[in-house]
Amino acid sequence: MKVMIMGVLAMVVLLSSCKEQSKEEKRAVQETNQVMVQDYTIPESWVKNRVSKAKEKLGKSDAGKIVWAAMEAHGGLDNWYGNGALSFRFNYQPLGDNTPRDSYQVLDVWRNKAVHTSVTDSTAKYGWDGKTAWVVAKDSTAFAYDTKFWALTPLYLMGHPFVLDGEGVNLELLPEVTYKNKTNDVVKVTFEAGTGDAPDDYYILQFDKETHLLTANRYIVSYPEYFKNGGHNPEKFMEVGELADVSGVLLPKELKTHWTTKEGKPGEYVTQIDITDIHFVKDIGDDFFAVPENAIIKKGL
Repeated sequence: MKVMIMGVLAMVVLLSSCKEQSKEEKRAVQETNQVMVQDYTIPESWVKNRVSKAKEKLGKSDAGKIVWAAMEAHGGLDNWYGNGALSFRFNYQPLGDNTPRDSYQVLDVWRNKAVHTSVTDSTAKYGWDGKTAWVVAKDSTAFAYDTKFWALTPLYLMGHPFVLDGEGVNLELLPEVTYKNKTNDVVKVTFEAGTGDAPDDYYILQFDKETHLLTANRYIVSYPEYFKNGGHNPEKFMEVGELADVSGVLLPKELKTHWTTKEGKPGEYVTQIDITDIHFVKDIGDDFFAVPENAIIKKGL
């Protein structure tokens, strides 16, 4: 839903302070950077620092504690960041007249970058490098939807609760609800002004009170390119299906989207989402997410 930079690589932090470092320390930084270029591995020290900061931040509120417990239940933020880039097929199938969206994708979950590949034409791709949206395709019909908007959208539909440790994220504890005969904790997620392309988006996440696993996600879309005069679409209710254990991280294999009723329940069933081929990868070059030379740059926000 959003295009947010959720983290800064350790190399940037280290280089910013190199004036105060010895020659030996500078050399160590250079060696670390070289390793990262070779296999896109994030240093363990960066992961530990990110996880430590997230735990401290989330521990300051009741809503944050629920989100942290969910992160732990889903495999831990250290596994989420430490396993490598996330790869999967995301098959979004509207039941009405809306456009299907089906692609293989690889996501940099540290810096929110993405590369999508068409399931029918391996030469057709699009992505987001953190600043620029791009497309490489033989003709304009290859992707009949807003690829800039969709570059990171799947991450924000299937990556909860891990995507909630970044800057500009606000958490509010709402009253418990009963869902499928079980008590759920409820946390509303909003964003500070200037956070990503659609800071007016919100999510209302439900977590099983006993297992702390995510059970449902209510959300709106307020992307300004869709709503040029402000506003948003009606709220949707997304059921979280069976979870897959992906290198110790629990992620959904299926999502079912409904319109939300006035009572906050799932109403009309509108979209089926199947998530397959989920795995983490480390054997990719650091230039994997770079804008290709022959790409068309997508303008917009």
